[in-house]
Amino acid sequence: MSNNPFPLSKADLLKAYRTMRTIREFEERLHAVFADGDIPGFVHLYAGEEAAGTGIMMHLSDNDRISSTHRGHGHCIAKGVDVHSMMAEIYGKSTGACKGKGGSMHIADLSKGMMGANGILGAGAPLACGAALAAKTLKNGGMAISFVGDGGSNQGAFLESLNLAAVWNLPILFVVENNGYAESTAREWAVAVDSYVDRAAGFGLPGVTIDGTDFFAVYETAGEMIKRCREGGGPALLECKMVRFFGHFEGDAQTYRGKGEVEDIRANKDCLKLFVARVTEAKVISKKELDPIDREVVALIDDALAKAKAAPLPNARELTTDVYVSY
Repeated sequence: MSNNPFPLSKADLLKAYRTMRTIREFEERLHAVFADGDIPGFVHLYAGEEAAGTGIMMHLSDNDRISSTHRGHGHCIAKGVDVHSMMAEIYGKSTGACKGKGGSMHIADLSKGMMGANGILGAGAPLACGAALAAKTLKNGGMAISFVGDGGSNQGAFLESLNLAAVWNLPILFVVENNGYAESTAREWAVAVDSYVDRAAGFGLPGVTIDGTDFFAVYETAGEMIKRCREGGGPALLECKMVRFFGHFEGDAQTYRGKGEVEDIRANKDCLKLFVARVTEAKVISKKELDPIDREVVALIDDALAKAKAAPLPNARELTTDVYVSY
């Protein structure tokens, strides 16, 4: 093996691959089993976007908070939420991360700093501002990440959060995961500016646009921006240009996508393939070292699926638990 030209150790590169591979297998498997009709509610898959969530979350600890979107499985896994509890939650079972009450769009695990996926577009941004304000007030070194899609970026709550974060100089990074479509509407038809960097500038925030399918671009750029936030530099915005392999939701006919579009991005813009090509060509990691990870990930998802299907549904007594808080 040659000298390592990457900004991560070999162990961290293998960790990054494992995280991305786990997200991919989790989502591909959900795509396959959703047709069985056993999963309640909607499911929005993160497959194709793994490099962004992984590259960003590798700079965070449990002390840092993130708010996610309806397409939040990848964020959960990258932030360290248990795969078994996630799968059970998606199946609406009592062993789920939220005891079956949240489902796919509302998985949360506060112990990991995951404040929740959110079925309301843009709604996570003000929550992340609150977490960032808490970190700033407590001076605990923590920060917040607000994830939003290109569609959700047009919501008033998101734009107001950019302003609030700038006014209060909060340690928060706003991440726009731009996969080109707000459900079925192409970004070009719905966003007035050419770049989200322009939108950030309107609120006095620095912004950067990167290729979100390039794990290394995400890791290095996010690392610099997160460091700046932690050191009191204030909020910033990161736009990750990405691709999603599946429809907006499971069952989406995707008639708005061009002929051969999905086949092309799977062949040429697959962030996992691009990552593997980089590390193996540099002779830092061999394919033989990745194969055991692939097998372990498949076994993990197999086990999570089997246990989720076998787990009991919540009983009626659980209906009002974890719903209201008395102060």
